[in-house]
Parts: sequence; structure tokens; C-alpha cells
Amino acid sequence: MTIREPVGCTVNVPEGVMAGATGRYTKTFGELEALYADRQAFAAMAPSMRDSVVYEVTEFRPSSATGDLIFGVTRMAPGKVGGEFFMTRGHLHAKADRPEIYYGQSGRGVMLMESPDGETRTVVIEPQTVCYVPPFWIHRSVNVGDDDLVMMFCYPADAGQDYEIIARSGGMRLRIVDDGSRGWTTIGNTNYRPRTQQECERLLEPTR
Repeated sequence: MTIREPVGCTVNVPEGVMAGATGRYTKTFGELEALYADRQAFAAMAPSMRDSVVYEVTEFRPSSATGDLIFGVTRMAPGKVGGEFFMTRGHLHAKADRPEIYYGQSGRGVMLMESPDGETRTVVIEPQTVCYVPPFWIHRSVNVGDDDLVMMFCYPADAGQDYEIIARSGGMRLRIVDDGSRGWTTIGNTNYRPRTQQECERLLEPTR
């Protein structure tokens, strides 16, 4: 058995990136059209915003072995489409019984979470906030502040991501929008399609 070498990765909070990462990916405004309810507002913003990076991830993946960990940093720009705040695509782990930890570094965000049967929870993430996303919860990060939202994350290396579970239900059950008083609130997603009992039971099966 080969024992991997320890590493140290430095987080540049103002830039929202992690030095020493093994990978980086970005999502531009134009790639996220399907997330937002106000299609007219999106179309009006698209000519000037299409190639702008809404969020980027720098991460360290030592392996995909069970028992190992992946960690990194997410930086998300502030902004809104209509009244709906910028957000990530969101996901459930492909091995749904794997949890995740987020640690706020700067900015102000909300972690929107949804169970397979449609229960919802929100956790506000500010600097030095640790957010625990339990197994079996779909989760999406939302920037509800005026500045970049920067968070560290860590999850089991064998967890994987299922992004399509949200699309199959027409989005998450709630949307996070401006409350008109420099804050945020949740509203129902009129496109949401609840999962069947069989789908919920399948998603809640433990994995190895």
C-alpha cells in the first residue's frame, strides 16, 4: 500500500481561490439560463453578461477512493436575475448518503437544501460559519450579499455529484429572492414537480 504525501493549500480569500489546487472549473452566466424563473430578465442581461463568470471552484482531489476527502474553495459573484439571486446549479451526491461541509470565508450567502420528499431548509453562511449538509440533502449555494461569496468545502472523495436531479423536478422547490428591504426571502417554484414515493425510496437507500 502506498501512503500519500500530506499537502498544504493556501486560500486567497480576496481572490476566492486556493493555491495548490489540482483542478479548477467555472460557470458563466450564459451557461446558467435554465436556473432562473425570469427568462425576460435573463435575456436582457445576456448580451453583456453571457461570458461573465458567475462562480468558480478551485479544488484538491487526492484520489476518488472511499475514505479520502476532496476539498476546495468556491467563489460566487453577486447579482440577480429579476429578483432572484445568483446561485450554483446545485446537486445531490451521486452516493446520496455522503455529507458535505461548507465554511464561510467572506460575503453572505444561503445554503438552500431539499430532501428527496421536498422538505426544505436554509442556512445563512457568513464569515466563520460552518454549514453541515447531511446525507441525502440536495443543496445549492446562493449569494444574497453585495460582494463575492467565498466558501471552503469538503466532502468524501467517492461522493460524486448528481446535477440532473434538480432539472428532473423542474428546479428546487423554493427560490431565493430579494425581499425588497436589502434582505432575502423564499418563494415557491411554480415549475416544481414532486418526486414519486418510489423515487424517494430509491434515493434514500444507503450506498457503499
